[in-house]
Amino acid sequence: MKKALLLAALIAAVGAAQAQSATYAIDPSHTAVTFEAKHFGTSTLRGRWDKKEGTVTLDKAAKTGKVEFTIDMTSLSTGTAPFDGHLKSKDFFAVEEFPTAKFVGDKFTFNGDKVASVSGELTIRGKTNPVTLTATGFNCYENPRLKREVCGGDFETTIQRSQWGINYALPAVTPDAIRLLVQVEAIKQ
Repeated sequence: MKKALLLAALIAAVGAAQAQSATYAIDPSHTAVTFEAKHFGTSTLRGRWDKKEGTVTLDKAAKTGKVEFTIDMTSLSTGTAPFDGHLKSKDFFAVEEFPTAKFVGDKFTFNGDKVASVSGELTIRGKTNPVTLTATGFNCYENPRLKREVCGGDFETTIQRSQWGINYALPAVTPDAIRLLVQVEAIKQ
């Protein structure tokens, strides 16, 4: 009898722990991935990727999670078609050969109950390097229209583009340091 009660308590505890973990789908209409780079040390060039998808698994109680985020590199847009074409070429992102980039992060740090950063690996042009995205804002709320929880925030990092083999015009035109900004919202499934 004691074994049965102990087993039942253990199963209940495991079930409760698993109930804390939730999966969220990236909402592409409320998610933006942009980059910033200096141009000849003067103005800041900006661009974005319009197509992205992914999921986040988050366990707020255990302060753990995992994110898998894919960017369609062919959807790059700066607002200037000739510049977009050059950025998509082999000089920069080589989108014909490498049409997607991917971030997989599984090292979450929290500040209280809010995500402070996510560390993982970013793959661009078939090369993978470690990256930490630092949250400059994170929150969860009950979406009144969807009747589901939505979590998200603003994240940023600075990468050295040469680590991914993007060496064109270094450092004369644009520097090695490129700022990436990710504004993301994800809907609980």
